[in-house]
This record gives sequence, structure tokens and C-alpha cells, in this order.
Amino acid sequence: MTDHVYKHIEITGSSKTGSDDAIRIALAKAHETVRNMQWFRVLETRGHVVDGKVAHWQVTIDVGFTLE
Repeated sequence: MTDHVYKHIEITGSSKTGSDDAIRIALAKAHETVRNMQWFRVLETRGHVVDGKVAHWQVTIDVGFTLE
């Protein structure tokens, strides 16, 4: 096993359908510019409420990726 050095970024995804989808959206967008993503952890889950209903889920994640 090789040694790795990781860098972290914090991003927030948003979705009308759920928290899991918000995470997937955030990771997919980050994947467009960040290479070597290895893991994530959920830092915060919150939502936007309209007329007493959840309008959007918002999930902030910490994403780790290996440095080249």
C-alpha cells in the first residue's frame, strides 16, 4: 500500500428530492474539476422550507482527494 497525502474541500449540494441526491449532485459537480476524490463526510444537513414543506435539501460535505 502506498502512502497518500490528502487535501480537503468543503462543498454544499442542493436538491429538491432528498439529501442523498444533494450529495450526488455536489460530488458530480466537483468531479468536473477535482481529480482523485477518495471519500466524503457529511458536515451539515439543512433545508429550505416553503409553505410548510421542504423545497430543497442542502447538504454540506467535506471531500478528500489525493494530491498528485
